[in-house]
Amino acid sequence: MADSAAATTARQTPVPAPVPAPAPGPALEPEPKADSAVVRDALGVGVAVGLSGFAFGVTSAGAGLSVLQTCALSLLVFTGASQFALVGALAAGGNPLTAAAGAFFLGVRNAFYGLRLSQLLRLPGPVRPLAAQWVIDETTAVALAQPTRRSARIGFTVTGLSLYLLWNLTTLAGALGAEALGDTTAWGLDAAGPAVFLALLAPMLRTTTERMVAGLAVVLALGFLPVLPAGVPVLVAALAAPAVLWLEGRRLAARRTGKTRRTGPAGLTGKTRRKGADR
Repeated sequence: MADSAAATTARQTPVPAPVPAPAPGPALEPEPKADSAVVRDALGVGVAVGLSGFAFGVTSAGAGLSVLQTCALSLLVFTGASQFALVGALAAGGNPLTAAAGAFFLGVRNAFYGLRLSQLLRLPGPVRPLAAQWVIDETTAVALAQPTRRSARIGFTVTGLSLYLLWNLTTLAGALGAEALGDTTAWGLDAAGPAVFLALLAPMLRTTTERMVAGLAVVLALGFLPVLPAGVPVLVAALAAPAVLWLEGRRLAARRTGKTRRTGPAGLTGKTRRKGADR
């Protein structure tokens, strides 16, 4: 009797209709950034870094390069780290080929920047060879920090143009000034290049892995400096990156292996497995 009443009540109770899932809306687009703000940020980077060309001009002239050779490096190479590495090795009496090899390996990173920027900027074909000259650390950083393709193009262009012009002008001023000063070592200007390079590098070391690579590179360069020809320690220091990445890979693999052993192949803990065995 009670079961019959309960069944009748259940049949009379309306079953709520399932609530349909909300339809997926359109993907949120990044909020655009004012062109004036992009130009302001790009000019800030271009001017701040472009003034460092004076230090390169002084260092290059102190290494024995002429004003024409110094300016040609900034016009054609236009990557500060490689330029400083080249003239630094020459100043230390290194072989030109070894110095050029060290500068080349430092500049290889720009090729990887170009792969990313080509997808982001999507510049017309005829413009790309010209834009490739401006693919450096600073232009890449400014372009990647923008929320839209339009802002990225503006940031890349303004940073590249302002930095290229100012870097070459200050390079010329530094080379002429070094000739007027005479012996740059007497003024301590031979340390300007490494100081500027460290100032540019330090803000980029944001993760523990990056700091480990930089620290090991310094140890390798300074350790081999007394025993290897000038320019070669820079090449040896490049081994820091693969060494640290290999150690980091081993550490992550060991962590995953340890976690698997603790939980078991099916995701069961050791305690759960013991209970199953007891049954």
